[in-house]
Amino acid sequence: MMARAVRVRRPRGAGERLGAALVAVAAAVLVVGVLQSLLRSWVFLAVVSAGCLLSAARGPALDRARTRRLAALRIPLATVDAMDDRAFEFALRDLLVRDGWSARQVGRHGDQAADVIGHHPRLGRIVLQAKHTRVAAKVGVHVMYQVKGTAGPAHGADVAVVVTNGGLTRDAKAWGDRHAVHWLDRARLAAWAEGGVPLEEVLRLRRRRR
Repeated sequence: MMARAVRVRRPRGAGERLGAALVAVAAAVLVVGVLQSLLRSWVFLAVVSAGCLLSAARGPALDRARTRRLAALRIPLATVDAMDDRAFEFALRDLLVRDGWSARQVGRHGDQAADVIGHHPRLGRIVLQAKHTRVAAKVGVHVMYQVKGTAGPAHGADVAVVVTNGGLTRDAKAWGDRHAVHWLDRARLAAWAEGGVPLEEVLRLRRRRR
């Protein structure tokens, strides 16, 4: 048996015509609402996608810009002297990064004589103990004892360094030289921070064989 074709009956009378018109208006409003929603969704997705692409593109660019700035980093001793303890630690971190170390500032209460820790693929792990002080002040030998006692056992350091913008006593320098605790006094700090000489050259560090 063949199915009968369904015929759409035209509205009859004013009541049916009014009802049909209302249904048509409602359908049109629904379609417009759906289209607007889709449009807003596409616009939103486009904006989010564009933002993600820009962020992804800017990330490496910002990293390269920071690397270039650090590569040219020079810090005059007058600027160092004007720093507080924490700013001095961050400055030492940036100088390490300039010289090819991956470094972070870790100084805080109970830091076990380590203010900056860094790593270099050919030089190993380094620990810096920062002593920001008055220019005429001198770091005593007791600081060398502390660094020697914690750099290796507590931090696994291959290189331990005491850094000051002042000076070190004769005993501190001699003890450090005997027990492999490196030191940077004001003159050596000037060569590193202000003159741009890499730390490994200032301290005459030996690179590991590949």
